[in-house]
Amino acid sequence: MPVAHACRAAAVGILALAFTIHSAAGAVQAKEESMPSAYPALLQLFERWREFERPPMVDGAPDYSAAHYARAAEGLKTLQHELKAIDRSGFSVSQQIDWELVEAEMHGLDFNIRVLQPWARDPAYYQTVWMAQSDTPAHEGPTNHATCEVWTYAFPLGEAARQQMATELSVIPPLLKQARANLTGNARDLWIAGISNLQQQIEDLDWLREQTGDHADDPLSEAIADGRRATVEFVAWLESQSASKTGPSGVGKEHYSWYRRHVHRVPLDWQQEVDLLQRELDRAWANLKLEERRNRSLPPLQAASTAADYDARADAAITRLMRFLSDKEVMPIEDYMEPAAREHLLEFVPEGERNFFDIVRHYDPLPLFCHWYHWFDLAQVRDRPHASPIRRGPLLYNIWDSRSEGMATGVEEMFMHMGLYEDSPRSREIVWIMLAQRAARGLGSLYAHANLMTMEQASQIHLTWTPRQWMYREPKLLKFEQHLYLRQPGYGTSYVVGKYLIEQAMARRAKQLEAAGESFVMRDFFAGINQAGNIPVVLGARELSGGESEQWVIGGAASARQ
Repeated sequence: MPVAHACRAAAVGILALAFTIHSAAGAVQAKEESMPSAYPALLQLFERWREFERPPMVDGAPDYSAAHYARAAEGLKTLQHELKAIDRSGFSVSQQIDWELVEAEMHGLDFNIRVLQPWARDPAYYQTVWMAQSDTPAHEGPTNHATCEVWTYAFPLGEAARQQMATELSVIPPLLKQARANLTGNARDLWIAGISNLQQQIEDLDWLREQTGDHADDPLSEAIADGRRATVEFVAWLESQSASKTGPSGVGKEHYSWYRRHVHRVPLDWQQEVDLLQRELDRAWANLKLEERRNRSLPPLQAASTAADYDARADAAITRLMRFLSDKEVMPIEDYMEPAAREHLLEFVPEGERNFFDIVRHYDPLPLFCHWYHWFDLAQVRDRPHASPIRRGPLLYNIWDSRSEGMATGVEEMFMHMGLYEDSPRSREIVWIMLAQRAARGLGSLYAHANLMTMEQASQIHLTWTPRQWMYREPKLLKFEQHLYLRQPGYGTSYVVGKYLIEQAMARRAKQLEAAGESFVMRDFFAGINQAGNIPVVLGARELSGGESEQWVIGGAASARQ
């Protein structure tokens, strides 16, 4: 296990508690008399929906068979009918948004059954062992329902933890046996790239064996050994089948556009996302050249060359960021924010081993640490859980992507424009380089989902349009990102699209306040978006606006196409 993973597991294990909360209607029954009578019915339906979404266990593993999903498709129709039958006439704006979130999740399962079918097309779906916590509300991309979250454990393990881990790992053999019957898809790129996920699982199980010992008749030792054996055999089977996989892996333009609108509530279709990402790619490159011209008389940035140098820079960067947010009154400063960010300062990496983001942070950690807004979000989930059970935990199917990735990406540029780099103008160049990289990788993913490019061809856009050839240095990141974006439609664009939607929400909120003769207050804007939770940006913006129509929030051209 890499050192960074070990440190992360020890530092953030407590956050696991936040993601085990699966709502009970009684948690928000204070002042129940103020609720419209139909809202408790929505909360009860939400509970039943989440139970329904989780497949039953068969022979020790969740049932991902075609027969199960044929039955699930029929059951889903009944739940959707019940949802539509709820009388929303008395709902507040917030309660209406809760209803739409449940509708979006149901659309997500419908899309998975009809189109994405990760259990049939995506070998990586059967990865059980997860060594590190995601910086987003849940794992990025489709994930099965029986994972072992190693990062939530503290080593050395106590007896209860050993028993729990043994139980979680015991799912691997029956799950992978079932996978051989379920994986009937012909998506070549997903198949080939997914083999790496299972090969990594072998290495992770080896690490677990080293950390936990190999004891005869010990349930955990047996579970690790059985899981490793099953994974090795499964990898061999995947490799033996790979030559027969010849089909495309993308979902196609029409399905992509439907998914983004109806599941993720992103009011852009495939072509509009292409246009936006191309514009942002061009804008990032052009602004980088303008910054370089502006800074031509300044010495170039020098990368940290020692662990002590990097640690000092990282410490100073977080201190500087928090002082900036406070002094500029950008947002309310909560007591959990700085500690949450400081748990993820990362470590020094030798120059020859640095990937794109390592290169960035060794020149200046501050631009990337702005992206650590993610950890503010997760600490808020832990310490200030949302009043609504529907928003308290992570939404399914990565429906949070435009808000989570869009905010983390958007503030990189927003904080820059508000003056974060007044005393380090060369750092502004890094902000534009990161935006170009995210636009390039997202643009490639769009062409891959339209089946106009293979994953390898999409990766070339990612490589060649990232400035200074910083994506050429370490190929694992490139493969990981393009594979993830092919697995999860829209994730590759969510960074830039979400950023745009947040900028749009800011513009529309400012215009609304100006029309009412009121001032726009940055602190209030961020507070409102944060209080809405990790929900699609357009829904959070509607709540912030006090219920202005969706047409007003998302704009003319985009909404006209829906």
